[in-house]
Amino acid sequence: MRSQRQFFLNHIAQTTPNPLMLEIESAQGVFLYGKNGEKYIDFISGISVSNVGHCHPKVVEAIQNQSSKFMHLMVYGEYIYTPQNKLAEALLGILPESLNSFYFTNSGTEATEGALKLAKRATGRYEIASFKNAYHGSTAGALSIMGSDTYKQAFRPLIPDHLMLHFNDIHEIQKITNKTAAVVVEMVQAEAGIIKADLIFLQKLAEQCKKVGALLIVDEIQTGFGRTGLMFAFEHYGIIPDILLIGKGFGGGMPIAAFIANQDLMKELSFNPILGHISTFAANPVCCAAALASLEVILEEKLHLLAEEKGKLLESKLEKIVDKPIRRAGMMLSIQHKTMEDNFSYCNFGIEHGVIVDWFLFNEKATRIGPPLIISEEEMDWAIERLTR
Repeated sequence: MRSQRQFFLNHIAQTTPNPLMLEIESAQGVFLYGKNGEKYIDFISGISVSNVGHCHPKVVEAIQNQSSKFMHLMVYGEYIYTPQNKLAEALLGILPESLNSFYFTNSGTEATEGALKLAKRATGRYEIASFKNAYHGSTAGALSIMGSDTYKQAFRPLIPDHLMLHFNDIHEIQKITNKTAAVVVEMVQAEAGIIKADLIFLQKLAEQCKKVGALLIVDEIQTGFGRTGLMFAFEHYGIIPDILLIGKGFGGGMPIAAFIANQDLMKELSFNPILGHISTFAANPVCCAAALASLEVILEEKLHLLAEEKGKLLESKLEKIVDKPIRRAGMMLSIQHKTMEDNFSYCNFGIEHGVIVDWFLFNEKATRIGPPLIISEEEMDWAIERLTR
């Protein structure tokens, strides 16, 4: 009889030649458990997904309650049902007034795709600007604005009329003109190894977009829902996007994302042609219920406001055991190694000792650390003790 391990290798599509091969049977809070009793602390939150931890009781209860009523009904946007309305109402309470129309999607990548289509439809322009070392997803449109030729080259030709700019370079902003439909930007370039946007750069960028009539699309798929110390990272900068992208930590572990805009702008997708963006499983009621429960947990437990304090505490503990530079934005951290080999050795060492850390897509010399926002100091110490070995 074939083992689960062998079946996985033979029949589940692989994205790297050397997958981690951890066999996980259950997860609770910040911990994952293997089939033979192995215990791992999830120090990356499933890549910024599990902000409220794994299997939070309120999220599980919401999923169970909704799944017992109904799941899929009809393609997105046709039926009225309570889970999506309640979720939208809760989001209205935490967003600027102008961001009041929600297109729920299955993933962050789909949110990016929808936002790009909306920008082109609304402006009548084609050029999309983004930044080197930016990551917005892996489908064809999102891949076209990815900030790395290494990951794009094998899949060309991609969507034309893309303008690649250098992040935090104020001189690049003048390249955004009246030909530009939209600029897509992250407040923190996570996959570059935690690079925060410069305040003046971002404010000048917003000014230029307004001046030339380009839409400002802010990607908060990794940074949203408390990860940087506020509910959304754009709040640190005093700007308001024309279109906001959310995902990952939005769903409490379930697959849901969204692109969000003003209602007048979003209406552009409903005519000429109708069905400007359609999605069969978007706004799945079970996912909406999970996302609402997760948001309620964040607000009730003030996880978004505690993330900065917890991030500082974790940084101070890491500084005692590593003699390498650490970058941080709230509860997003990276340890900067001298070589890729040093980093991969460190990541492997961590996993072997029960601490799941990872590398970054565009920075193979840096170790990714970003545990669930619910983590306690005792749980931090559990991980630090094992990394110290």
